[in-house]
Amino acid sequence: MASSEGRFVAIDLGASAGRVYAGLLSQGQVRMEELNRFDNQPVDEAGVLRWDVSALFDQVKVGLSEYVGRYGPEVDGIGVDSWGVDFGLVDSDGNLLGKPVHYRDGRTEGMMEAVFGRIGAEKIYQITGIQFLRFNTIYQLMALVQAKAPELKAAARLLFVSDLFNFFLTGQQVSEVTIASTSQMLDAKKGGWSRPILKALGLRKQMMPALVNPGTVIGPLRSEVAEQVGLVRADVIAPACHDTGSAVAAVPAEPASNWAYVSSGTWSLMGLELSEPLINERTLAGNFTNEAGVAGTYRFLRNIAGLWLLQQCRAVWQGRGQELGYEQLREAAERAEPFRSLVFPDDRRFLDPPDMVAAIGDFCRQTDQPVPETPGELVRCIYESLALTYRRTLDQLQHLTNHAVDVLHVVGGGARDELLCQFTAGACGLPVTAGPAEATALGNVLVQALAAGRIGSLEELRAVSRRSCRPRQYEPRRTMLWQEQLERFDRLAEAGSS
Repeated sequence: MASSEGRFVAIDLGASAGRVYAGLLSQGQVRMEELNRFDNQPVDEAGVLRWDVSALFDQVKVGLSEYVGRYGPEVDGIGVDSWGVDFGLVDSDGNLLGKPVHYRDGRTEGMMEAVFGRIGAEKIYQITGIQFLRFNTIYQLMALVQAKAPELKAAARLLFVSDLFNFFLTGQQVSEVTIASTSQMLDAKKGGWSRPILKALGLRKQMMPALVNPGTVIGPLRSEVAEQVGLVRADVIAPACHDTGSAVAAVPAEPASNWAYVSSGTWSLMGLELSEPLINERTLAGNFTNEAGVAGTYRFLRNIAGLWLLQQCRAVWQGRGQELGYEQLREAAERAEPFRSLVFPDDRRFLDPPDMVAAIGDFCRQTDQPVPETPGELVRCIYESLALTYRRTLDQLQHLTNHAVDVLHVVGGGARDELLCQFTAGACGLPVTAGPAEATALGNVLVQALAAGRIGSLEELRAVSRRSCRPRQYEPRRTMLWQEQLERFDRLAEAGSS
């Protein structure tokens, strides 16, 4: 049981929304209380998609002020997590050299090939063990190198998004290892930044920040920030600064279970927790990643396009004057014909299309399937396709690791979606434990509590997580029907990968 009480603030910056929470640890469980929630939408500056981090930091301070208003001027820790790969460049005077560029910006088109011309893909994977994704930091930096961007020459330090907010809060320029590992520039086995990769790109090692582990006290809150929000003093503690790292830390797994996870939101991150990276020819061929985790663990996973497809369909419908809530869409999907149409969610055309509804229709036409016509048909198509993607990925995970899975934990916003969770249980043929929905913020708080000595170990941390949430259980149904669809889906996946 947790050894004592504590009050912590979790700043959880997502790629579509930000949240500030109070995490109140007492009697072996954590109660989460939302302090501020705010939109996070990219801004278009001269045709470049960017993140308005100054506006986001203002909202963070609103959340900290709200904490003081409710609980007083003392807090045991403040932690920041965010999405990975994106970064800001800071000059020698600590000035941010422009707003960070959004990972969906088109500047990385063709940059994978440009990098591979300098250092081969196989060598990159042998060093980093990281999945090849067009928007990884390494390819964003290659775009700057090829453009001879003046900000790259002027930069004294590169800071990932959560690191940048830690800098705003403390003045310290360091990078926490879980978010640094998303860059595809860390040496997974030796630790530290990869000199061969930096040399191949012509980047200065001095530009890369010192690395710290989850649970490191980065420093005290800067006095001017403390005065603005009303805090007397607070330590800023690195949780797993990559949001998936914090979410996986909060998975409420039983110690003896053989579990896998899906961190389900805009993206779906599906994988296993390992004690060391798994890097070989088979994991390279499967394009699996080895991201750093909490307490010396590794997150062996694949990054899958998740509820992004549904979010973008809703945006299209809203643009047409159709305000369709998630519950309304789920009910329509339940009534729709099963397995009428399927898509491969990771097809390149779904990365950032101007019209997601049209993109799904194009995929179906090109694969000789009926085009979904109604919102219910579209949502059912997306959910069934995601569930079959999870099954396909689960089979690969078990084969690559020789690790039999007996329960699947779904955490994050997708854990609230009963239909998707039930489809996932059926497709995977496994019981699904869904929750906590706010796993990232809870994990953020729990890792802070571990660092502060209020929790004794990762195993105890997960026991606190189990007591702090009420996961919902889903048993597999219609497994034979799902199995019959798997071969069809595999053919579509191959078509979408080519």
